[in-house]
Amino acid sequence: MPSPSMHAYNILLAASPPLLALELLSGLLDAGFRPDCYAVPAALRACAELQDPLLGAALHGFTVQLGFLSNVVVSSALLDMYAKAGLLVNAVRVFDEMPERDSVVWNCMVTAYARAGMTAETLELFRRAQVEAVNMTRDLRAVPSVLNVCGKEGEMMKGREIHGRMVRSLAFDLDVPIGNTLIDMYAKCGRVDASQAVFAGMQERNVVSWSTLISCYGVHGKGKQALHVYEEMLSQSVKPNCITFTSVLSSCSHSGLVTDGRMIFESMRKVHGVEPTSEHYACMVDLLGRAGAIEEAVGLIKKMPMEPCATAWGALLSACAMHNNVDVGEIAAYRLFELEKGNVSNYITLCGIYGAVGQSDGVAGLRLRMRELGMVKTPGCSWVDVKGRAHAFYQGSIPSYLRRRMFWILDRLRKDMGN
Repeated sequence: MPSPSMHAYNILLAASPPLLALELLSGLLDAGFRPDCYAVPAALRACAELQDPLLGAALHGFTVQLGFLSNVVVSSALLDMYAKAGLLVNAVRVFDEMPERDSVVWNCMVTAYARAGMTAETLELFRRAQVEAVNMTRDLRAVPSVLNVCGKEGEMMKGREIHGRMVRSLAFDLDVPIGNTLIDMYAKCGRVDASQAVFAGMQERNVVSWSTLISCYGVHGKGKQALHVYEEMLSQSVKPNCITFTSVLSSCSHSGLVTDGRMIFESMRKVHGVEPTSEHYACMVDLLGRAGAIEEAVGLIKKMPMEPCATAWGALLSACAMHNNVDVGEIAAYRLFELEKGNVSNYITLCGIYGAVGQSDGVAGLRLRMRELGMVKTPGCSWVDVKGRAHAFYQGSIPSYLRRRMFWILDRLRKDMGN
């Protein structure tokens, strides 16, 4: 094309991979064209894919010069670019300055907060979007991100509220991605029955649906049920993938189903044509280690066709801590010291093994090394749900006057339960 028009440039910009799109923008400017409200969003999307905030910021300034900042499509692309680059402050500034916001903008901002793990902000903005945005009650694009946040933070009441709102608005007919996220959210909040109910009510299911339910049963120690779901999945001709095998092998591990785990691991390549990854090997190491088959777990690590990952060595170290195996525990721990240089938990686990077998010199030596490396043990943390909201508290963070009150209440509860 000897002299492409602006329209042709826009088509090429939209269809090109990121680097080529930015080269086309440069060519467009060299040709004397002024970028329009179609070219600028395409260039911003390229920056978003490349996660290049410096170039994105330069384009932001260029957008201001062109006078396109009031255009909702341009502003949405700018917001998305900052969000994907992790520059949440910039994204919020763009969002706050937008003269109008459509559902795409609200969804983008909610998802940005969710990606950043900002639970309160995610839920509050999602609530605002339901009230302020047009057609937001029927727009479900941000819902998986919000439900993921609810699951991670144990905000089950918020998750149930969103679930109920979708059902009441008639916008939700157990859409597959949202159904999958609901299964996961309820499982993380300890409601296996609710996960099963969502799964049973889904009119369509994909391999992620089955894998998520298998994982749900597995993490709650219901290995037999997880295997039943896996077998039902195969009977319905759903082809398992890597995630499925991670879920089912983890389920076998948590429930001590060694024979089943071995058979499934062997079937991956031979029956289903799925090549085991380092994660699958780590699951098997965990399975064997928990069962006390430490030497077999070591042999499996040695046979791995790839370099053993930290997860596999970590599973072996945990098994050694469970069974007080000092010799293998030292091998696993020192390998982890190389792979995860700043991970204090590996030192603490080995200290625990030494302490369990009475090797006080080993404990003292490791503690000295930890001090030399400037390592500090992270205090223990737990959560409690009060009126539908999860509250975290740390070891040593509760004032003494509150501790006395807590012990008094616990003592009263113990006496009442005894009666």
